Amino acid sequence: MTMAMDILGRLKPAFKDLWKKSGFNELTAVQEKAIPLIIEGRDMIVQSPTGTGKTLAYLLPALDRIDETKQMTQAIILAPSRELVMQIHQEVQNWSLGSQITSAALVGGANIKRQIDRLKKKPHILTGTPGRILELIRMKKLKMHEVKMVVLDEGDQLLKKENLDTVRTIVKSTLNDRQLLLFSATRLEDPDQVKAMIGRDPEKLTAEKSVSVPTSIEHYYMLCELREKTKLLGKLAKMDGMKGLVFIRSVGNMNVIADKLQFEGVKVELLHSDLGKQERESALKRLQSGEINILLATDIAARGIDVIGLNHVIQYDLAEDAAQYVHRAGRTGRMGAAGTVVSLVNPRDERELKKYAKELGVSIERKRLFKGQLADIQSR
Repeated sequence: MTMAMDILGRLKPAFKDLWKKSGFNELTAVQEKAIPLIIEGRDMIVQSPTGTGKTLAYLLPALDRIDETKQMTQAIILAPSRELVMQIHQEVQNWSLGSQITSAALVGGANIKRQIDRLKKKPHILTGTPGRILELIRMKKLKMHEVKMVVLDEGDQLLKKENLDTVRTIVKSTLNDRQLLLFSATRLEDPDQVKAMIGRDPEKLTAEKSVSVPTSIEHYYMLCELREKTKLLGKLAKMDGMKGLVFIRSVGNMNVIADKLQFEGVKVELLHSDLGKQERESALKRLQSGEINILLATDIAARGIDVIGLNHVIQYDLAEDAAQYVHRAGRTGRMGAAGTVVSLVNPRDERELKKYAKELGVSIERKRLFKGQLADIQSR
């Protein structure tokens, strides 16, 4: 934690405060290595596996660099797919809460007139697909001369033949003193493409995967078939004092589950990337106040949230890997308080869950519901 606070202490206080509230206990290896170098203004090629926190490794220093007093576009993040752009944009919104930083997402297939209207407000930070960003530059709706940082997320994909010329044109439309950051889960086939693009050698950094889980959290699981999950979730939601965050992978499935729960009289709200800022804040306030018992959320939408007294994290859909499990678990058990993670699993998921527990060095127990409480399997 000391190392994390030392590094985060170089950023504006607001980001350090958000970090403390976010549920993350310490920086990942890539964040620890990359953030100080990015703050120094280095051009970088960073390679780190999926699930290691690459987004925050560039996003925190990028947001820190924004001059909120100047209403102009100062940072651009490029990503190869609409889905990834929307995920990153959600993170930008999460981590700029409480600041004056403005942002927008620009993707192909969306209404370009609406996007042009957003650009008139000169958002500080833009996230977009290369094709749409270049289209807006060529229409002279997006001015690049004030951009101080360009980030290539999933840079290995962005430097492939189908994207390379577009990305190169976008980067070259900025002034030469801009900072370029490329993040990738895999090794670049030709890192010299970056040097050719910016006219100088970027620093290369590789970081491995490392995860840990807070010790104040208890880990349980319940075996059930898919058709039983929603009913079991409803019973968990009605436990005394329940204030829970439920992780669901698909927004479509989330809506179906919410409808079934509401029919059963469960007080529930949703949290996903399609929500506006006010809807999001309203959902969080209702959970905070106890007006609702559970909040259904996707992983991206749940990043950076802070709900005092959140006592349960429930995995309706199992985490994809141990790192994601840690990030979910970190929403509860804050500041040493007691917290509980409950995973609803079938036998196949149970095997995966036990692998995560072994990797993380945590004990995980099977439980059942008995008289509205989590109980040991053998108890009667």
